[in-house]
Amino acid sequence: MVHRKIHRLRAFLPTGRSSYGVRMACFEVTLRDRTVESVGDADAYQQEGPMTTFFRTGDGRTTVDSWSTRVASVRTADVLLIRRADAVAATTGTSGARSALRSA
Repeated sequence: MVHRKIHRLRAFLPTGRSSYGVRMACFEVTLRDRTVESVGDADAYQQEGPMTTFFRTGDGRTTVDSWSTRVASVRTADVLLIRRADAVAATTGTSGARSALRSA
């Protein structure tokens, strides 16, 4: 008798809870001239040369890779502050209202 069983290997085995829980979908970018731009549908950002680029990653992926979609880019020299808008609302208990944060 020959036993044939196919063992399937998972490429990624989660070992704990996700860092962010629910996925965030919006960043607020404060520029040098103190204007605030909102970047929606972005899960991550990274610097690419002189630009900071915002990306939408796929379901279940938490890193920027070749399958990520570019959403927006901003000149890095013009950026003062980047923050997740939904993270601010969750920590302050408000629905996106601006707190009295100041940057140098």
